[in-house]
Formats: sequence, C-alpha cells, structure tokens
Amino acid sequence: MPAIISANLNGIRSAARKGFFEWIAAQSADFICVQELKAQATDMTPEFLAPAGYVGHFHYAEKKGYSGVGVYSKRTPNSVRIGFGNPEFDAEGRYVECDFGDLTVISLYCPSGSSSEDRQLAKFRFMEVFLPHLQELRDSGREVVICGDWNIAHQEIDLKNWKGNKKNSGFLPEERAWLTRIFDELGLVDVYRRLHPDTTGDAYTWWSNRGQAWANNVGWRIDYHIATAGIAATAQQASIYKETRFSDHSPLRIDYR
Repeated sequence: MPAIISANLNGIRSAARKGFFEWIAAQSADFICVQELKAQATDMTPEFLAPAGYVGHFHYAEKKGYSGVGVYSKRTPNSVRIGFGNPEFDAEGRYVECDFGDLTVISLYCPSGSSSEDRQLAKFRFMEVFLPHLQELRDSGREVVICGDWNIAHQEIDLKNWKGNKKNSGFLPEERAWLTRIFDELGLVDVYRRLHPDTTGDAYTWWSNRGQAWANNVGWRIDYHIATAGIAATAQQASIYKETRFSDHSPLRIDYR
C-alpha cells in the first residue's frame, strides 16, 4: 500500500542538518512531498536532489530563499508538471504534480497571508485561481492526492486558540469557507479528518516559534492530504511525527491501501 508523507521543511538545508534525510530513509514511504525548500537549483546537493532510493522533482521560487516545493518518489513519474499555469504564483514555486499510472501526487505550498495585508490579498487571489484547477483535477478521472501546507485551519478543532484567531490569517471566515467548498462542492476529501474526525491536540502540524507554542502544544492543523474520493476511501492510518523537530511543522504520513 502506498505511504505518502507531507513535510514543510522551513528550509531544506536546515532540515537536512536536523536529520530529515536520515529520517526519510527509515520511513520507506513511496512518495514524500516537501514544501518551503527556501533554496534554488544551485543550492541543491546530490542528496537533496535524489536521496538514496528516490528521484526528486522540484519547483523553485524565482525569489532567493523563498518557498519552493518538491516530490520524491521511489519510481520515475510518467509525467511531471511544474506550476499550475498561473504566472503570479508559478513564479513563487508552489506546485509540483507527478503522475504514476492512474495516480497523481502533488506537493503544494499555499501562500500565507500573515505577514501583511498585501500578502493576504495575494492569498485570496491564489484561492480564486486555484479552485478551478482543483475542479480540473477532480474531473480528470484520475486518483489525486494533494499534499502540503495549505496555511488554513478548517474548523475550530484544528487549532488551539480558535477564539483568538477568528480575525487572523489562516482562520479567516473566507479561508475556511474556501476549504469547505473544496470538500462539499468539489467532493475532495480531507484524509486525516476522514480517519480521525474528532481529534484535536494530536492533530496539529504547525506551532509558532513565538512564545512557548511548541512546549504548550498551541498548534494549528494546516498541513493536509486532500484527495479524490476513491483513494481517500483506501486510507488506512495517519500519523504526525513529532519525536524529532525538523522545522516548525511536523511531517504528516498517511498509508493508503
């Protein structure tokens, strides 16, 4: 059964120093989707490009030290798509799509709007242009798993301090409603929630570096596997790896039948 891991690295070089590549070697996952490489092609070592047993495909941001995503796989994809066809966001290195037989695996890094009003407006633009692309993926007839940092907590159970974050980026009503449309209108599935409909504190995947967020488990669930219904129905188990901290996110692994 395929095992798929999603991991926001907050810098591939930093994560490597903390043992990320030794960890993935022990996981023997079929696919590993990484986000926030914060690296250009010239920064990528042979290990970063192709860890033992894997091939990698990447989308780098034009801006140095920013964004970037990748997909590692044990077998070579039948086809690879870098970017989803929008010039503004493709310049930011946010999307890699790899086809394997009738399965498509995607690594996605949605924009964050927390740094400024301009970035929040960019996030809203991304949401507007990405929704039709999600519909195309759903209508492709393929099984699709989109792994990544979506930068939105969907429900109150998905973050510790939901009351205090109602007006903050990542938990805005418009953002949450957008995810609801993806699930309810497009029929795509939040795979972790399918397996664990009521889990709260153990479901978090990101903790702010400010204060004592990690120590006090003041977290957010913003990393997802969002999938077409067919493969989502085969999900067997999900786990969030917290024993070693490779970044401010924890890797999310889901095993499919």
